[in-house]
Amino acid sequence: MALQQFILPDPGEGLTEADLVTWRVAVGDVVKVNDMVVEVETAKSLVELPIPFAGTVVELLAAEGDTVDVGAPIIVVDTGGEAAPAVAPSAGSATAEEPDEASGPNLVGYGAKAGSTRRRARRGEPAQASLPTEQPVAYSPAPPVEATPQPEPAPAAPAAPVTGERARALAKPPVRKMAKDLGVDLSAVTPSGPGGVVTREDVQAAASGASTSASSGGLEGRPAQLDQQAGPAERRVPIKGVRKVTAQAMVDSAFTAPHVTEFVTVDVTATMDLVDRLKKDRAFRDVKVTPLLVVAKALCLAIRRNPDVNASWDEAAQEIVYRRDVNLGIAAATPRGLVVPNIKGADSMPMRELADAMAQLVATAREGRTQPADFAGGTVTITNVGVFGVDTGTPILNPGEAAILAFGAVRRMPWVVERDGVESIEPRWVTQLALSFDHRMVDGELGSKVLADVAALLHDPGQALVWA
Repeated sequence: MALQQFILPDPGEGLTEADLVTWRVAVGDVVKVNDMVVEVETAKSLVELPIPFAGTVVELLAAEGDTVDVGAPIIVVDTGGEAAPAVAPSAGSATAEEPDEASGPNLVGYGAKAGSTRRRARRGEPAQASLPTEQPVAYSPAPPVEATPQPEPAPAAPAAPVTGERARALAKPPVRKMAKDLGVDLSAVTPSGPGGVVTREDVQAAASGASTSASSGGLEGRPAQLDQQAGPAERRVPIKGVRKVTAQAMVDSAFTAPHVTEFVTVDVTATMDLVDRLKKDRAFRDVKVTPLLVVAKALCLAIRRNPDVNASWDEAAQEIVYRRDVNLGIAAATPRGLVVPNIKGADSMPMRELADAMAQLVATAREGRTQPADFAGGTVTITNVGVFGVDTGTPILNPGEAAILAFGAVRRMPWVVERDGVESIEPRWVTQLALSFDHRMVDGELGSKVLADVAALLHDPGQALVWA
């Protein structure tokens, strides 16, 4: 028997820790090289991790929901043959030093960071001793149960609480997060989804005390409706993942960059007519066309006319960095929280290409599959608060950017319209825009010009032909 540990790698974001979301394997499973064995939640996205060697799973060293340090071992595999060293490339290297012949080739970025080998103790569990990584580790599991010849994969995992029902509960990551937030044990939930998958409704029913396994109405003599209100008076959720990173970024932005927000109300009837025409256009038949697409194009054109707003503040160098390309961030609400991936070079894209890029960006973000590179390098952001029926707001700048535009709800409202010197009140499509900007780089004149240009383009999209 040769036992080898698989350590948690840095998925490429310079992280120090990640939350373990879903195990894709259980004790006794046979894995091949590059099989996806675990899904972890980083500060920005969900990442599936492949294992760089083959064998039989002996032990899972972390439970779903645990926060694990990068470089800490998370799974033990029996690779067969002689004992093999743990996968541990030198700190900072992009590839593993030397692949082990018995375990197959190592993957890019896998290996322990120097001095980072301690696994965070789970709640109610005594802290475990750290494992040295300066030399190859021949792993010895905690007092093994009598090893039986291997035909039946019903091994007892001494120190792996995830090998029971919890490891076999089937649920998608957003459902697991909901269960964790509501304090629901997935192993106690009766699944109603296809293939025994736990659904959001199952978790909500379990949280309200109305799970399908209950045959009575709760406490004796009390109606079921009252039982739905039973439960703890408060709920506490650890601050980590996207929420932790977002909170820190917003605090840093709010207390570092002097924010100024300006507002404008604009008649966007012509924009809504354009959206209707594009929906019928054969060139746009395979893509979702929304007013947000026109707003994104308008902002790119406004920045082309006012390029100094496409900038960032370099505190260390005491310089303002003016960017050539517009990397347009789109704030996307996802089950994991609000994330802001960006479209590189959005200002150079024609309308159809921009529509495709926006659709792909939002879909990938909602699935939690956005790559770290898609979050980096943003220069300006749009946040669409209108989808929630909100008219306007004062958005906080995305750190490192000089401006952010809030797009409010588009409503049918009475509006004063002038034709040939005659004014009349007509029902028109109206929205509100709010532009927040960093007053260190963007003064009131520049900020006002950018906002006025966006408003002018939404009022009359044909103006783009003059500016382009």
